[in-house]
Amino acid sequence: MPASGAGARGIVHRSTLRQQLADALRDEVLAGRLPPGREFTVKHIAEQYEVSATPVREALFDLAAQGLLESDQHKGFRVREYSVAEFRGMVEARSLVVAGVQGRLAIAASDLAPDRLAVLRRRAEEAARAAGAGDLDVLIGYDLRFWSELATMVGNPHIAAFLHQLRVRCWVFSISRLRAELLRRVPGSGAGGLWSRHEEVVAALARGDEEGVYALLAEHDERALGWADRLEGRGGYAGPPGF
Repeated sequence: MPASGAGARGIVHRSTLRQQLADALRDEVLAGRLPPGREFTVKHIAEQYEVSATPVREALFDLAAQGLLESDQHKGFRVREYSVAEFRGMVEARSLVVAGVQGRLAIAASDLAPDRLAVLRRRAEEAARAAGAGDLDVLIGYDLRFWSELATMVGNPHIAAFLHQLRVRCWVFSISRLRAELLRRVPGSGAGGLWSRHEEVVAALARGDEEGVYALLAEHDERALGWADRLEGRGGYAGPPGF
């Protein structure tokens, strides 16, 4: 659970308590410190952060609306547990949406300002470096920023928000399983065992290679689906998983 006392108070310092609490708790979930199935109440979180119950309740309902938490009338809240089937469904939904906006990505890339391309490239470099090192804590942050930046190029905030939401949910499903595989040294899950072709996506965008971009994104989703098969004991892709 989040640290209590002065450390917890120090976290809550940005624009609104509601948003800051939601951000802090989302980070706890994505880092695996609040694992799937963990239950907690508004009162417990309010005591941990030494704040009133109202912003905590609002933050928890915000996270529930995003699919990270589930609300239980009698027990409070718990971290959402996604099944392999749900993960597969999210990956397939992501793939269909990306296929539908493929042309927009190519057009956006052709008009991409150098500074935005530089930002995307930095995100890609950091994500690839963390993936190569098997550093999940660092990877999650840069990976989410990278794909969020890429999704905004579509030019439709609703599509970008939907893709980001799917990305976060996929990470919620993946993080505890990836950590377990790293600990067990499952083949393909150690250092360098995570999908790390972010830089290649940027390079393909920069040279206007629409087919190359789509092939990389399709490979990413194919690996994610293969990993889902492996989790269900059906074989599946034995190399670096997507998520």
